[in-house]
Amino acid sequence: MSALPDPLATFRLDDRVAIVTGASSGLGERFARVLAGAGARVVLAARRLERLEALAHSLPAATAVATDINDEAGLERLVETAVQEYGRIDVLVNNAGVTDGTPALKESSEEFRRVIETNVVAPFLLARLVARHIVEQESGGAIVNIASVNGILASRSWPETAYTASKGGILNLTRELANQWARYSIRVNAIGPGYFESEMTAEMFANQRAVDWVARHTPLRRHGRVNELDGALLFLASDASTYVTGQMLIVDGGWSII
Repeated sequence: MSALPDPLATFRLDDRVAIVTGASSGLGERFARVLAGAGARVVLAARRLERLEALAHSLPAATAVATDINDEAGLERLVETAVQEYGRIDVLVNNAGVTDGTPALKESSEEFRRVIETNVVAPFLLARLVARHIVEQESGGAIVNIASVNGILASRSWPETAYTASKGGILNLTRELANQWARYSIRVNAIGPGYFESEMTAEMFANQRAVDWVARHTPLRRHGRVNELDGALLFLASDASTYVTGQMLIVDGGWSII
């Protein structure tokens, strides 16, 4: 009798190096822990160095790098640090982002640009820097952009003009980079979360009426738990998805189907 395959082996990230932005709290911190749990050495990026260092100390192999993703020179230092510390880069998780809550008729040009710069321009610049190293390594790699279900839908909750525009932008950027970089075996995909508790949604989830509203409009009748993005992340970051690129995996409890 032939040996059974080990279907979980391809989800391992042993000896691979991953950069995670927005890693100081919330989903980003969880992503870093999950990648480390799968064997990756993780480079943690965010502005709050103290929180990053505390997280780094709790992981088997991690480096904290204080980074403002809107500072291009800071992104260059982040990538250089990853290469200096670990010799390579295999995975990028573009998680850092911001939102807005102003109706379009009242939103300032400056606020709109701030959200687009943070949610679309900065992830592109970092992805380009990382891709250049992966091309030099000739090893292939994976880029995972954290988009949103609001990248394919209008917001039904409150005005998020720039945010929805930016998440639609990051989704199509994902597709375009996947097409351009496939020749280098760089897979570029996205995760589209629905409603999950994080710093960005803290105000909303502090309001029980808002929590109940999300539940009523979600087929699974609740918002997402932070661990429910683990599988999507590992799938797209690992060799479990070597024939998947240019896609967005929606994890929203069914929000987008009704």
